[in-house]
Amino acid sequence: MNPSDPSPVSELFLPYSLGHTHLSNRIVMAPMTRSRAVSNAPDDSTVTYYAQRASAGLIITEGTVVSPQGRGFLWTPGIYSKDQIDGWKKVTHAVHEAGGKIFVQLWHVGRMSHETLQENNQAPVTSVESQILNWKVFAYDEKGIPAQLVPSRARALATREIHDITGDFVSAAKNAISAGFDGVEIHAANGYLFDQFINGGLNTRKDEYGGKSIANRLRFVLEAVDAIIEAIGSDRVGVRISPYGRNNDMPPFDDERETFLALTRALATREILYLHINEGGEGENIQEHIRELFQGSLILCGQYTRERAQAALASGRADLIAFGRPFIGNPDLVDRMRNDWPVVVADRATYYSGGDAGYIDFPPYVSCK
Repeated sequence: MNPSDPSPVSELFLPYSLGHTHLSNRIVMAPMTRSRAVSNAPDDSTVTYYAQRASAGLIITEGTVVSPQGRGFLWTPGIYSKDQIDGWKKVTHAVHEAGGKIFVQLWHVGRMSHETLQENNQAPVTSVESQILNWKVFAYDEKGIPAQLVPSRARALATREIHDITGDFVSAAKNAISAGFDGVEIHAANGYLFDQFINGGLNTRKDEYGGKSIANRLRFVLEAVDAIIEAIGSDRVGVRISPYGRNNDMPPFDDERETFLALTRALATREILYLHINEGGEGENIQEHIRELFQGSLILCGQYTRERAQAALASGRADLIAFGRPFIGNPDLVDRMRNDWPVVVADRATYYSGGDAGYIDFPPYVSCK
């Protein structure tokens, strides 16, 4: 696309009003774990990383844990302590100074964790006692060395503990607003804690939070959404889901379609700000029905190219498109896509390697000329 081309500007680069949050374009930086928060709090490099990418219409941060129990990967930031909140204040200030908007993704990994990441080496928690066997977490091995490991066997949460975790999410949401975030995204996708309750192939609990009842399996996430809305308002709340997602050993189940359509209807009645769909498997098929049911803003994410993104917006399938890995090596991704400039493919070995290399050392295209 030539900047001098008189043809209409793609909807991808047009402004968009996300409730009261005005975005400069429809490109979203998707949440991506980078494992750079060695002290579990954002540092100066984190500030630089997000500020460099503030030309995105909206930044959604990496998964940010709501409590120590919620951590499943080394060096991921939290938003439950003063030093973490202070660190995020610097990030949000820098992004806003650069003209950007930023939401924090609130995260509890559930069973996708390891005892070396838990307080007092306790077992991770989930909907029912179980273990993930086919995915790895970034934790400490028996020698105390960071390594990719099979998650530890998780125990089932007691009912009262579920209520406690809801409280953790509410506290995290309040902390996010005090830290200057424009809003929060509740991570209910990709096989993490809320998804471990939603999934009927995994969640066989006998109480009001599980079993064959769709309403029971949705109860936890909807109670958390309601509590967060009460705390900070529905116009600051988004939710991410992954229909038919198989990440982290999520099994298929008979009423999968009905479950996610029921969740969509429930979220629509709550008038949340947006619904963020991580497409995968049959997700694109169900997405059309989700679009009919949910009248708020819809974000789609799933290895989109500029061309696919433009087509999705033009057809009305989505309002915003989230890009993940392209933002790692291209802090100026918006300009690169707008001008059809070359896109850098970052080295996967640096995704979680720690340090500034492969994190904040990618120059914008104009400085490469």
